[in-house]
Parts: sequence; C-alpha cells; structure tokens
Amino acid sequence: MTNVELYEVEQDRAGQRIDNFLIGHWKSVPRSRVYRVLRKGEVRVNGKRVKPEYRLEANDTVRIPPVRLSEKPVNTAVPSQSLRHQLDKAILYEDDVLVALNKPHGLAVHGGSGISLGLIESYRIMRPELTFVELVHRLDRDTSGVVLIAKKRSALKALQEVFRHKTEVKKVYWCLVHGHWPEDQHLIDVPLRKNDAQGGERTVTVAPDGKSSQTRFRVLKSFSRCSWVEAQPVTGRTHQIRVHAQYAGHPILGDNKYQSSRGEAVARELGLRRLFLHAAQLTVPHPISGDRLTVKAALDPALENLLTTLNKCSPA
Repeated sequence: MTNVELYEVEQDRAGQRIDNFLIGHWKSVPRSRVYRVLRKGEVRVNGKRVKPEYRLEANDTVRIPPVRLSEKPVNTAVPSQSLRHQLDKAILYEDDVLVALNKPHGLAVHGGSGISLGLIESYRIMRPELTFVELVHRLDRDTSGVVLIAKKRSALKALQEVFRHKTEVKKVYWCLVHGHWPEDQHLIDVPLRKNDAQGGERTVTVAPDGKSSQTRFRVLKSFSRCSWVEAQPVTGRTHQIRVHAQYAGHPILGDNKYQSSRGEAVARELGLRRLFLHAAQLTVPHPISGDRLTVKAALDPALENLLTTLNKCSPA
C-alpha cells in the first residue's frame, strides 16, 4: 500500500468533478470503491470533506488516500484487433485537442452495468500516448454515428459548456420509422420523464411532470410501410427521439423498447436487426478556434443497403 498523496489541481483540471477525477486517477479501482472512499471522508480537498459532485478549482489541494485492492481490477479487457481496426476506420476528424468517430451500433460509449469495455476505454488503450481522453457527450449503445472525444481538458470544458447551453450545437439524426410520417408534423413538444423499471432497465415516458423536451422532424422519403425521417433534437433528454417518434404514432423500426407490434413485424420483414437511429451530423464551434466544425457520419452498410432496397420499390 502506498502513502497518502497530495495533489495540487492544475488550471486545466478546474471544473472537473472530484468523483470523475478519482475514477481517472485510480484507473483499476472499482467505481463503488471510489464512492465509498468519498462517503467515508478519506478524500479531502483543502482539508475538508467533499461530496462526489464537488468541482475542483485551480490550486485546490486534494488528499488522495492509499487504496488497497482486495478485488480484481474492474476492467482487464482489451479491444480485439477487429475492434481496433473498426475504430481506426471510424475516425471522421482529428486534431491536437479533439477526435470525432462514427460509433458502431452495439458498442457502448463507456463500460459499466455489465459492460467491461466501451468506446472510451478502447480508445484509451489504443492511444496510450495520450494523457487525457474523455467523452464530450454520449450516444445510446444501440445508436450509431458521430461521437466527440476530447484530448485536452480545456477542449472538454469548452465543449461541455456549449452542449449545456445548446444554442451553438446542431445535431442531425436519421431514423426509419413505422408508417407514413405526416409532412406537416414538424415539431414534437411533450415533456419526458425517466423511469427506472424493475431490473434496473431505464425507460422514458411522456408525462406532464416530466422535463420539457422538443424534437424537430422532417420527412426525407416515404415508402410503402415506413418513412425515412430526419430528427433534430432541440433539447437533449434520454431516449428523446425514440419516445417522441413513438408518441407521434411512428416508432423507430428496430427499437426493442418503444416500437409497436406492427412496427416489429415490419422490421422483421425488412430484415432489420438493429435500431435504425443514426447520428448523421454534428455541428459545434471548435473548442480552440471557435470556427464552426461540422462532422458527418455515413450509415453503416446494413442500413445503407436497406435504404437502397426500399428506394428500388415504388414509394407510397
């Protein structure tokens, strides 16, 4: 067991939550242990106990206690050569402070809840020369498309501020929904509430006491039993596009949480084995230059081939 460590917070780490700082510092320590150490007051900032949500300030002195591991590291998995190759090919944009990737369907953005290896853990292993690698935002595991990763804390802070205010962020998603989306249905504005169902599986419902939520929709093309639709979330709630599409009566095909039985039948007939929801484009101000940065992500071959097949059929 090592001795107590005193760490003086650098300017670049100002604003980071203490729990996230410790999780990054103790890479092999389970998250449950990190929060237990915080609850017991073994971690001190400027000599005082702090809660997990405390945000560090420049020149804070953090007392980091020794931690003896009596259990195996939380993540000993490494990305396969196949995944490494896939993620290398998925890079859409990269510079000194930022990288954008086209996240594959089925890959979680981070580990946890039974997932030992996600996008961020894989990327850290693939790029050991980088001293800082953090997600800027998230996508659901079943959603593919643009994800931003910061390679500098200053870039992370700048982009998180932009995402928090949303005024300079433009997100464009593509989805294939059941039925004919009405051409004049441009905005869904209904509040959403998160629910924790039995077994810990999270669902979201439309509810008067939920949080204000708005999504703009635009029909790209109609087919006989489904519609290819563009969705632009104005707010950023969990499962927002999926639940708003369901509320409109046109759930996204391949959605195992929110699609209807008829939609499930159509997805099965089309051979769709995944959620057809793709983050196709993201526009943000660059965290250093401030210039508008637009990153586009192509559909994966399975979804592209499905659209090609549908286009060969006569539209409704």
